[in-house]
Amino acid sequence: MTVITCYLLFLLPLSHAASFISQSSKYGLPSKTFSIQQQHQQQQQQQYTSANGRILTITNKNKLSINSPTKLQFFEKVFEEDGPLGKGITVGKVQVALQARDRSSSSIFQILEKASDSGDGSNYALASLAQEVCLSLLRRKDEWVGACSQSKWFGGDDSGKAESFFNDLANKEAAKFEKEYFPGDDSEEKGGGPTIAVVSLVMEIEGDNTEFERAGYSIAETQKVLNSIASDAMVEDGDLVNAVEVFWTPGEKSEVLTRTDVIIDFPELIDI
Repeated sequence: MTVITCYLLFLLPLSHAASFISQSSKYGLPSKTFSIQQQHQQQQQQQYTSANGRILTITNKNKLSINSPTKLQFFEKVFEEDGPLGKGITVGKVQVALQARDRSSSSIFQILEKASDSGDGSNYALASLAQEVCLSLLRRKDEWVGACSQSKWFGGDDSGKAESFFNDLANKEAAKFEKEYFPGDDSEEKGGGPTIAVVSLVMEIEGDNTEFERAGYSIAETQKVLNSIASDAMVEDGDLVNAVEVFWTPGEKSEVLTRTDVIIDFPELIDI
């Protein structure tokens, strides 16, 4: 499993999935940690390793968390200050399932591996990671078999709540991507052969313009979501991206994810 998270730079191997998670230590994985903190800027780098997979997390937070009183979202937006991508903060997730014909150097698995190894913890690297994952999925739209997405908007003074929601989404994805998919001796599926791959991206970005909704409703709607994320991620050289996590499964060449596995373990996916 493979997962990528962007808050500060984290690298974790997980079984069958690679994901970016800012609080991967909750899962009891061995870790190495290096961090530099300032009051208004914070960069952290953590590396976690397990036998079955990898998780990469890059996260940048440039604001202090301030709690605001609860208000109706409509009135919140009225008084929010506009930024390059609109008002407030949006946290969203997009997930795509696709048919991977092989595990060659041009496969989605190798593309994700390369993307996860190229981050240096900067805002630009974080945004580039999100963009590269979305573009890699868009180039393989003929292989898509399912997709889904969700998002939630927060006022600019609720950055703490946005971060908490991001962590909640990322942790839920990480838990799902820990499962292994090794075919049994009597299975018709053979390790190293064709498999379904599931890729999830969780993101926190400033503004309310980034489109997360309706992935899975059609190929066109799914393209719209991925294009929006890829484009908005690089606005202001990536400075508007606060956090990103990417997860994928299977993570080992000997694993095979079947249609039945997807139905059971990823019921939120919509066939397209």
